[in-house]
Amino acid sequence: MDIRRWIGGALAMATALAAGTVQAQDIKIGFNGDQSATAVAELGTAGRWGFEMAIEDINKAGGVLGRKLVPVIRDDLGTPPKSIQNVTELIDNEGVAAIVGPTNSGNALAFMHIPQQKKIPVIVPIATATEVTTRYAKQAQNFLFRISMVDREQVALIVAYAVKASPTKKIAIIADSTGYGQGGIKDATEVLALHGIKPVAVEKFGPKDTDMTSQLSKIRGEGADTVIVYAIADGTAHTLKSLDKIGWAPITLSTWGSQSSVLPRTAGQKLAERLILTASTTEDSNPRAKALGERIRKNYPTMTTFACAAQAYDAVLLLAAAMKAAGTTDGEKVAAALEGVTGVQGIVKTYDKPFSKTDHEGLTVADFYLARWKGSLVGRYEDAVTKTFTPADFKK
Repeated sequence: MDIRRWIGGALAMATALAAGTVQAQDIKIGFNGDQSATAVAELGTAGRWGFEMAIEDINKAGGVLGRKLVPVIRDDLGTPPKSIQNVTELIDNEGVAAIVGPTNSGNALAFMHIPQQKKIPVIVPIATATEVTTRYAKQAQNFLFRISMVDREQVALIVAYAVKASPTKKIAIIADSTGYGQGGIKDATEVLALHGIKPVAVEKFGPKDTDMTSQLSKIRGEGADTVIVYAIADGTAHTLKSLDKIGWAPITLSTWGSQSSVLPRTAGQKLAERLILTASTTEDSNPRAKALGERIRKNYPTMTTFACAAQAYDAVLLLAAAMKAAGTTDGEKVAAALEGVTGVQGIVKTYDKPFSKTDHEGLTVADFYLARWKGSLVGRYEDAVTKTFTPADFKK
């Protein structure tokens, strides 16, 4: 090597550093989730837009630790093998400092051992399975966090409404036969028991079934006046159509997965508006939510699952706050800092120590409310029952 060339290069670098013209390395943040392949891809796409908007806003405000955030996007096609591949690539090849995602709970459970071993913080903004944040809770540092609507917490809200709204307290459950639906049956049955109620009927349908009239006729025959539907949007839509086919309109409740546009497209707008569902936020909840919805809609005009966008947006804000608090992008220090962040103004809420050493769930039933389709959007739903809710109603 020519020593003079080396010295010249070193001097040039020193001069550039002194002049402040050489920027520190960008901080890469990964997003991994289904955006194209399954019935929940719409949720992943909304999450991606919220993720990118948050990075845009943080960079406009000066970035993190004097460095720019750079999004690295991956579509896992809704399959565990692809999700594992994406996470491995994001960490080993792209060198991301943190990951936001995924869309599907099964994918989260499939890949979560990788960031845990490699000490890379993950904030899950959509997937809802309880085990996502609890599997590694007893390890020295748990690297899995969540800003999403955990299944059990949603059930606590749905059941609280069902118990108060049902005139006869005859409540039934219908769910798809997937792990998601069966988990919903278990949660709903257990939470109803906490209220001293046993469901009058529990029925199941296959994930590709489109006619649930037989199951619903059995439920009606048991005298139920309230039905909890635990399925993703297409299954819920076909349940609504089957209810209409047999001429029955009980109080019908479901989870936030029914915010997908699949529901009104499949069931029709009139039937969609009969359903009461859960939400962490809607575009009519506060001015920040309204503004974010309007921004995202310029790129994604058909977005309906706004909560996914808002939760992914907030996940990035929390990661940025933790990096600033830690003074580094080191994964172990950032994960520890996440357990103490405070005063982070998000879209869903202001986060004041949303996580602790033993609890990595940033949202609880206290943050949720009921919603309903209103035209092409989902908005807050209130009635005489919701106005009487107290914390004691949300048994879980």
